[in-house]
Amino acid sequence: MAEEHTTDVTFESLGLHESLLTGLNDAGYTHCTPIQAATLPIALAGRDVAGQAQTGTGKSAAFLLAAMHHLMTTPAPDDRTGPWAVMIAPTRELALQIHKDAEKLGYFTGMECACIYGGTGYDAQRQQLEAGVDILIGTPGRVIDFFKQGVFDMRDVEICVLDEADRMFDMGFIDDIRYLLRRMPAPEKRLNMLFSATLSERVKELAYEHMNNPESVQIEPEQVTPDRVRQKLYHVENDHKIGLLIAVLREQQAIRTLIFVNTKRTADNVTAYLEGNGIQAAVISGDIPQNKREQLLSDFEQGKLPVMVATDVAARGLHIPDVSHVINYDLPQEAEDYVHRIGRTARAGAEGDAISFACESYVYSLPDIESYIGQKIPAEMADEGMIEPDLKPPKRRPAQRKSGGGNKSGGKGGRRGSGGTGGSNGGQGDSSQSGQAEVTSEQSE
Repeated sequence: MAEEHTTDVTFESLGLHESLLTGLNDAGYTHCTPIQAATLPIALAGRDVAGQAQTGTGKSAAFLLAAMHHLMTTPAPDDRTGPWAVMIAPTRELALQIHKDAEKLGYFTGMECACIYGGTGYDAQRQQLEAGVDILIGTPGRVIDFFKQGVFDMRDVEICVLDEADRMFDMGFIDDIRYLLRRMPAPEKRLNMLFSATLSERVKELAYEHMNNPESVQIEPEQVTPDRVRQKLYHVENDHKIGLLIAVLREQQAIRTLIFVNTKRTADNVTAYLEGNGIQAAVISGDIPQNKREQLLSDFEQGKLPVMVATDVAARGLHIPDVSHVINYDLPQEAEDYVHRIGRTARAGAEGDAISFACESYVYSLPDIESYIGQKIPAEMADEGMIEPDLKPPKRRPAQRKSGGGNKSGGKGGRRGSGGTGGSNGGQGDSSQSGQAEVTSEQSE
């Protein structure tokens, strides 16, 4: 959390449990971001909260700290086993990021966290749930799957968190969310937190239907797009897009770049051209096995992989530090997705560059995007001098049959309130078998 991105409110001033303060200090966090400063006092006082804030502003830390504080300061009933907190996210990537943050912030609490989602290691996730967990983080379809099988129940849920609630509607998960909420204790018997990039009328309706008179908190940025993103757009012919992309990558010397495209086919084609022209790159999309996606994301985060070509499955829920550039090789067809995409850079007070290509196929999206963000994107025509003159053919990529992911079992950690240093690595699972199916297309996940 950069200084410019934080407030004068310190975590120490909020009365958080000592184990959480130790975790925060160990991670180097001392001051709250605006959304944390506004929502934590409400949630720590035991009142429901519906929070809206820009992506990358620390929403997950806000609800994790509030939930863990409640669990560490409220004795667990002797005849109950949990899970005590259920946190639902619309995508696997977001669920994994929340779990990663939970392990970091809750390292000294001794609580056991499980990450439940489709894609790989079904049995490992089941075994972890059967062993008992304090905090369950997951995507709707997989959570419903295990619930219907009786692997766990929700009678002990004291805390419910819905993250990216607006995305739940967009992805068709809202019936699943209502199914889960109706099987938890009544709203007044649990602490409820809802976070969203937008508090639309449908999100507010969900909040007031399944929460206990939540207090609304809205942290409005001065502009819709992150204010530390330098935006630029090139008008370019379809046939020159690859040449422009390679020239831009070489000119910018981008060390950690996310390239967004609209289809999996385009992602494969762009990646093949990049590799054919000496630029190391990989694709992340909905049909990549989960264990492989995790490895690719890890390599990208560690700087081993400089370029990631992504469909919109990666537009939400990823917090990868120090992404220097986002390139919209294809303009998104939904204006809101433009904001989510470029929000992958300039996170937590950092700066970044967002470069977009407006070609014949997708230029029609530009007016809606500029209307949505309330500004004109600085633009110029991509002339011949800006196109890579020595474009080499794409690297031939061997055809492969789809394969399932491997298992990765979670480690055994401490129980609620034990005060140990345990934690768990989230198990992984295959696709959902009941409830709303996990979405795995390149458009959404």
